[in-house]
Amino acid sequence: MLTQGFGNLLWLIFTAMLVLAVVALVMAAMAREDAYRAANKQTKMFWVIILGVTVAVNLVVPFLFLQIAGLIATIVFFVDVRPALREVTGGSGGPRRGSSSDGPYGPYNGGR
Repeated sequence: MLTQGFGNLLWLIFTAMLVLAVVALVMAAMAREDAYRAANKQTKMFWVIILGVTVAVNLVVPFLFLQIAGLIATIVFFVDVRPALREVTGGSGGPRRGSSSDGPYGPYNGGR
């Protein structure tokens, strides 16, 4: 009974690792190539290949060492690369954009 519970826990962990890798792969593939260069990160092709290999390893190869290496690459993408890409492309969480009534020196108040 204990081994079955441990097996279920491992299955849940490996499934979560696979889902994170797939989400990171989709996000890496959807970002623009020039955003990677502007953020001073590796190329888009580099991240798509690394995360694609991570997904393949999680699906096919049951070597824990390779899965942990892929998890580290996925975490690096989420913690370092994705925020830099969002900042460069102006996505949510990026630099604050003013309202439509902002002028070059701050908000325009209509001459009040």
